[in-house]
Amino acid sequence: MIPETAKILAMSGGCGKEHYMNTHEFTLAGAALVARPSGALWWSEPRVLVVSDLHLGKSERLARAGGAMLPPYDTQDTLTRLNSEISATSPKCVICLGDSFDDLAAADGLAADAMPWLTGMMAGRRWIWIEGNHDPGPVGLGGAHMAELPMAQLTFRHIARAGACGEVSGHYHPKARIHARGRSVSRPCFLYDSDRVILPAFGTYTGGLRSTSPDLTHLMRPEARAVLTGRVSQVIPMPGHGG
Repeated sequence: MIPETAKILAMSGGCGKEHYMNTHEFTLAGAALVARPSGALWWSEPRVLVVSDLHLGKSERLARAGGAMLPPYDTQDTLTRLNSEISATSPKCVICLGDSFDDLAAADGLAADAMPWLTGMMAGRRWIWIEGNHDPGPVGLGGAHMAELPMAQLTFRHIARAGACGEVSGHYHPKARIHARGRSVSRPCFLYDSDRVILPAFGTYTGGLRSTSPDLTHLMRPEARAVLTGRVSQVIPMPGHGG
């Protein structure tokens, strides 16, 4: 057991319903998947890395709209973490599950140093931009632009559809809250069951929707699990839903 895991287990009292690890492996429609602590999903057999809701350019979009002025480092931070995941996994294909940009204008307004950085990450591999509700159309970058992508036994799209099977989606920015020794901690999380997995938002400044929201509970089966992101992944029954 790694020291950080031991520390968190000690804080939680070692609750039998909770499980801690660096990554979490699970199977969806026969595909062996790995939920990584960063919030990225790894499909090892075809070497596919999946991220959702990067929301690149959010601080620029808010400033443009006259909203809250946020430090303009969100794109740099998001791309730094994405580059780390690409370096760690060496994927043949990267799938971005929609809302990769905070709006279509944000794609055109990326900082000058962000464009070559992103282009470098895309070089030598297949790159798929799935359309989201924030970026509902092609952007002026390389890669393929699709409404959704069927690949083997899985289908990749931005927003989950009730009744779908083998579905990988994002959109909701799910998060879950845990309680340990009087402390309450909320973290972005994966949600998965035998039908689907919903990814957390990968981008900085993205916020989240609690897993107890009806928007999420109506999609997930009672046995659904939440995989909390962070330095160490934590796997728990989906809070407020069959747990």
